Amino acid sequence: MEQLEFFAVLSPCIGVCQVNNKGYCKGCFRNRDERFNWLTFNVSQQQEVLRLCQDRKRRVLAAARKRARDAATTNDLQQQLPF
Repeated sequence: MEQLEFFAVLSPCIGVCQVNNKGYCKGCFRNRDERFNWLTFNVSQQQEVLRLCQDRKRRVLAAARKRARDAATTNDLQQQLPF
């Protein structure tokens, strides 16, 4: 999604507007308040939102990697069972 260059801080929106089970957008990781009020936030508030989004994304990706490792371990153990 292309954005105009006259904004000091570009919106993190990538056009994937779906909410996860914790209320965060699956695309940009903002909560409802952060999404709806983005244009009213000053630059430092927008930068803080971006920092929070990066932290949320990092946690989501780490949890997904852990689930994948756990599933692989479970699958390996099941294949080793004699029955």
